[in-house]
Amino acid sequence: MKKGAEERTSGEKGAAEKGAASGAAGGEAVAGKAAAEGGRRAGRAGRVRPETRWAYVFLLPWLIGLVLFQAGPMLASLALSFTDYDLIGAPEFAGTANYARMTEDPKVARAIGNTVVYTLLHVPLAIILALALALVLNRITGRAAGAFRTIFYLPSMTPYVAVGVLFLFLLNGQAGMVNAFLALFGVEGPQWTTDPDWILMGIVLMSLWNLGSTTIILFAALRNVPRELSEAAMIDGAGAWQRFRAVTLPMISSALFFVVIINTISSLQMFDQVYTMFFGNQIAQQSYGDAALFYVIYLFQQAFQFLHMGYASALAWVLFVVIAIITLIQVKVGNRLVYYEAEEHAG
Repeated sequence: MKKGAEERTSGEKGAAEKGAASGAAGGEAVAGKAAAEGGRRAGRAGRVRPETRWAYVFLLPWLIGLVLFQAGPMLASLALSFTDYDLIGAPEFAGTANYARMTEDPKVARAIGNTVVYTLLHVPLAIILALALALVLNRITGRAAGAFRTIFYLPSMTPYVAVGVLFLFLLNGQAGMVNAFLALFGVEGPQWTTDPDWILMGIVLMSLWNLGSTTIILFAALRNVPRELSEAAMIDGAGAWQRFRAVTLPMISSALFFVVIINTISSLQMFDQVYTMFFGNQIAQQSYGDAALFYVIYLFQQAFQFLHMGYASALAWVLFVVIAIITLIQVKVGNRLVYYEAEEHAG
C-alpha cells in the first residue's frame, strides 16, 4: 500500500509538472501573439495614410499664412506694446509705460464709453429685429421664399465704406430720407451727423443695415425647430406667445447665443462705417468733437496718424484681452442657459 501511495504521488507530481509546462508554453504563445499584434498595430499607427498626407499638404498654405500674417504680427505687436516706437527710429524699451498711459488718457475713456454705449444699444436691438425678420421669413412659403431670403441678405454684402457714405446722405439733417420720413408724422428729425447728443443713435441706426447675416442664422435655426413640438403645445392649449416662449426660444437658444457673441465682438471692433462718416472731414469734426470716437478708431489714429506704434499696440492688446474675457463670460453663462438638442439626446 505504501508503494502504491508513492506511485500515485509521483504520478500526480508528473502530471502537475506537465500541466505547468504546457501552461507556460501556452502563456508564451499568447504573449508572443500579443506582441506580434502590438507590433502590427504600432506599424499601422506609425504609417500615415495617404489622405492624411494630402490633408496636411492642403492645410500647409493656410498654416504658413496663419504664422506669417496673424500669429507673427500679433506676437510682434505684443513686443511693441512694451516699447516707444514711431516707425522712424528704433524701438526703445518702455516697460509698462504705454499701459499706464492709457489710464491717464481722457480720450481712451471717451472712446471706451462710446464703444460700450453703442454695444449695449446695438446688440439687443439688432438681435430683436433680426429675430422678428427671421420669424417673418419662416412664414413665407413657395417660390417667393428664396427671393425674400436673398433680399434680406443682400444689404450685408454692401462694403462698409459704401454703407458709411450712403448713411451720410440718409441721415443728413436737412435733406436726409430719415428725417423726411419722420416729417410725414409731424416729427422734426434731429441732426444725426452733427449733434453730439444724437450721433451715437445715428450710428446705431446705420448698423442695423447689416442685419442680414444675423437674420439668416436665426432663420436657419427656426427651420430646424421640430414642428411636432409646436403642434403638441397647440393641442395642449398653448397660445402663440406661449409656444414661442416655451418651444421656439429654447430650440433656437444656441443660435441666439452665437449671434450674441458675434454681434458683441463686431460692436467692440466698430470702425469702417463710423470712420467713413465722421472722420473724413476734419473741419466738420470740430463741431461734434469726440462724440463719434470709438476705441478702434482711436487705436487707428494713434498708429497711423500720430505713429505711436507702441501705444497703439498696447491699445490693441487691451482690446484683445477684453474681448476674450467677455466671450469667456458669455460662454460660461451660455452653457447654463442654452439648450443643446444633441447633448440632451445623448444624455
